[in-house]
Amino acid sequence: MPQPSEIKDFKATVVKSTGSFYTVRAEDGKRYSCVVKGNFRIKGIKSTNPIAVGDYVLVELPENAEHGIIKELFDRKNYIIRRSANLSKQSHVVAANIDQAVLIVTLKLPETPVEFIDRYLATAEAYHIRGILVFNKTDLYDKDEMNRLQELKSIYEKIGYSCLGVSALQKRNIDALKELFRGKTSLISGISGVGKSTLINVVEPGLDLKTAPLSDYHEAGMHTTTFAEMFDLSGGGEIIDTPGIRGFGVVDMNKNEIYHYFPEIFRAAKGCRYYNCLHVNEPGCAVNEAVKKGELSESRYRSYLSIYEDKNEKYR
Repeated sequence: MPQPSEIKDFKATVVKSTGSFYTVRAEDGKRYSCVVKGNFRIKGIKSTNPIAVGDYVLVELPENAEHGIIKELFDRKNYIIRRSANLSKQSHVVAANIDQAVLIVTLKLPETPVEFIDRYLATAEAYHIRGILVFNKTDLYDKDEMNRLQELKSIYEKIGYSCLGVSALQKRNIDALKELFRGKTSLISGISGVGKSTLINVVEPGLDLKTAPLSDYHEAGMHTTTFAEMFDLSGGGEIIDTPGIRGFGVVDMNKNEIYHYFPEIFRAAKGCRYYNCLHVNEPGCAVNEAVKKGELSESRYRSYLSIYEDKNEKYR
C-alpha cells in the first residue's frame, strides 16, 4: 500500500472488510490498508462491525505508519443489516450506500428457501433499497423446476420486483445481467453454493474470484467468499460480493409495521376493518381474505407471519 510523506486526512470509500483491517479507496483511486480508531462506535446502531463495505470514511495517514486510521464515518445513504448468526441480540451491517440489493436464488443444488427470499426483500424494503431476484443455475432445472421458476417469477413480478433467470455455466442472460448492474452499486447476496462468485466471474472475467464445487454433505455450498469486497465493473458500476449466509434474521422491525415491508400486503391492508389490524387473525382483515381468495401468495403471507412471530430460521 502506498504511504504518504506527511500526515493527512482524506475521504475514502471502504472497499474491503476483513473484520480487523479495512481496505479503502481514496478519491484518486489509490488504496490503503486501515484500522479503526479505538472505541469507534456507530451512533444508534449496535452492530458487530463498526464499518462496512460501501461506507464513506475519513482516514488519517500518519507519516511512516503501517496502516491508516479510520477516524470518522460519514452519514450513510442506506444500508442492509441482518441479525448476526450466533448473536441473536446483535446485528451485522452487510453493506452501505448501495443502489440495489441483488439476491442470487437457486431452486436446486442448493435450494433457496422462499422464507429466506422474503426476509431479504423485506429488509431491503425497510431500508428503502431496490430488491432484485436473479435465479441462477437454470441449465440444471427439469420441467417441474422450470414451472416452479415461472411460478416464483410470477409471484414476485406481480408485486413489482425485477426477476431474471440466468445460467453462469451456459452464459444465459448474462448481457441482461450486465445491463442490470450498469452504473449502479449492487450488493450481491445469497446462501452458500448458489454460484455468486462464478456468476460474477462471468460478468467480469478479469476478477477471477475463487470458486468451489458443492460439498457432498447435503449438497451444501462451501464458503469461497470469506470477506465482503467491492469490485469495479468495466461496463460501469460496482458490485459488492459477500460471504454466503445460511439465515437472514431481520433487525429492528416494529411488529406493527412489518406488513409495510411486504408491498402487496401493505396495499391490501387498506381494506381492513380496523386501522391497527395486524393481519394475523383479526375480524374484517382484508389481507386474510385476499389470501383465501388466492389474490395474495400464501408463501409470502407465511413469511410475513414468520417474521411477525420472530422465527429466526437457519438455512443450510
